[in-house]
Amino acid sequence: MVNKDNYCVIMAGGIGSRFWPMSRTSYPKQFHDILGTGNTLIQQTFERFLNLCPKENIYIVTNDQYRELVKEQLDGISYEQILCEPSRRNTAPCVAYANEKIRAKNPNARMIVAPSDHLVLKEQAFINTIETALNQAQTTGNLVTLGIKPSRPDTGYGYIQFTDADQVVSDDVRKVKTFTEKPNLDLAKEFIKSGDFYWNSGIFIWTLESISEAFRQHLPEVHELFEEGAAELNSDREEEKIAEIYSVCESVSLDYGIMEKANNVDVVLSDFGWSDLGTWGSLFTHVKKDTDHNAIVGKNVMLYDSKDNMINVPENKLVVIQGLEDYILVDTNDVLLLCPKEEEQRIKQFVNDIKTGKNADFA
Repeated sequence: MVNKDNYCVIMAGGIGSRFWPMSRTSYPKQFHDILGTGNTLIQQTFERFLNLCPKENIYIVTNDQYRELVKEQLDGISYEQILCEPSRRNTAPCVAYANEKIRAKNPNARMIVAPSDHLVLKEQAFINTIETALNQAQTTGNLVTLGIKPSRPDTGYGYIQFTDADQVVSDDVRKVKTFTEKPNLDLAKEFIKSGDFYWNSGIFIWTLESISEAFRQHLPEVHELFEEGAAELNSDREEEKIAEIYSVCESVSLDYGIMEKANNVDVVLSDFGWSDLGTWGSLFTHVKKDTDHNAIVGKNVMLYDSKDNMINVPENKLVVIQGLEDYILVDTNDVLLLCPKEEEQRIKQFVNDIKTGKNADFA
């Protein structure tokens, strides 16, 4: 339920290069209606958290160049709620920035930190899970994350190992034992077999007090930069001060900088139809399939002798395909991508090559 002490920080500064050519530096995937629902990913995320936070308690941390995109897409949000980073410094600095903004409003805040571009299929289950996490964070002062029950040995996700059953906090909450970055396939299979590993969702819940203490202990230099600049971060000098801080602040993730080091981390075991929508392949698993197992986003696609494809094309374009199997086909009017699904990890390399070549504008 909505609580005045609940705040949400939505991280929306990424480029999403593995979703190229729809996702580009100038217009990343969080601002697209990738699922063909009528709402962009960031709009879906924002509306989801309105079930937990007053609208004015939701902050968007993004890159300077996306300020107007955020304002345009999120109805009723103020410029004060859009925290603009002058450069990309990973997830820890952006949360340190939000911490100081929120502290000035409510030192008793309970915070949810979440990416802007994730898929949630079971909305009520998600809300219930967040409320469990908020209660755990409030009563214990621990840092809480959401672990997703794995459906396959996926090498694209990080994993959270939790403690044995005899050390259960509750039916849904466990103490975190280890965090593991994206494993190889053999290791991922072992994780699934063991039963004590869940996917790392990248969604965090804590009190302002507990995350501030974690920054003091584990990322003191980052903490000091933002704490010392707090007064100016809530003044007309904010933009100037943030530019100064980001020019010297280290680039470090929350996972590496805090979560892997802290000894007071809990995980809520979750199952709410989640995907990080990191790749076209992950989208393929969630889009409704036709009788030949083709996932199609687009209204005018005619397929012949084609199966197991991920196809995303403009609604106003007629596309006729014959004899295509197990491919990704994405048409954005000015760019066409055609690549085998099993080779989709090369898309990021394609984008890097484009950036350094004569077609850099298409990246």
